[in-house]
Amino acid sequence: MLIGLPLDTLGILWLGALLGGIAAGGSGFAFALAASAIWLHRIDPLHSAILSTGCGVLLHLTTIWPQRKHIVVARLWPFVAGGLAGIPIGVRLLTFTDGSILKMVLGVFLLLFGTYALVSPRLHKVSGGGRPADAAIGFIGGILGGVGGYSGVVPTIWTQLRGWPKEAARGVYQPYVIIVQAITLAGIVWVTLDRTGLILLAAVLPPLLIGTWIGWQLYGKLNELRFRQALAILLIASGATLVF
Repeated sequence: MLIGLPLDTLGILWLGALLGGIAAGGSGFAFALAASAIWLHRIDPLHSAILSTGCGVLLHLTTIWPQRKHIVVARLWPFVAGGLAGIPIGVRLLTFTDGSILKMVLGVFLLLFGTYALVSPRLHKVSGGGRPADAAIGFIGGILGGVGGYSGVVPTIWTQLRGWPKEAARGVYQPYVIIVQAITLAGIVWVTLDRTGLILLAAVLPPLLIGTWIGWQLYGKLNELRFRQALAILLIASGATLVF
């Protein structure tokens, strides 16, 4: 027992935080997908959502400063506006719906798109829609963020389809994730935070920070092609964990 948690539960928490930190530190997203796939074997969905959003905000704050010059407000704000509108719907769904169906649908989508992105020599570029389309993507991300901390998945895919370089893409979806997850966390805390949630958050901090540092070091070594391939592999792995 450590801080009131059995050692096997603590091991699950640490493994999820470490792998999630590596994934998000290296790509700027996918923390919730990587970590919750492990956590949900031992932690209930509500506490997993608290961990995913709380840890997601913390780890992204640790890597956002070096990328500040790549953050373009004019490009970012439609995503954020849409995300803010979607958050309350997602939090509501988290409380009153069966998350297993959503996880299955999201998992199949990630498997299909990740495979396409990995094997295709060039992604189909989407140039139409402008800011309304970006806001709609942000709205979907806000809903997914409220449901389980998955806010960065759809915006990340969208920035790849827009054809933006890795710095420009991460300069959109990572600050978007910070804002959306911070507000989502406030909503989830308002609904369901308890002593157990605080204990769980405290327990995962060391492996979370270690994993984030490892992932950030890997990010600096990836060129555009390798970055796109790494994202595709993360999408496939995330989809597989949600489906199977």
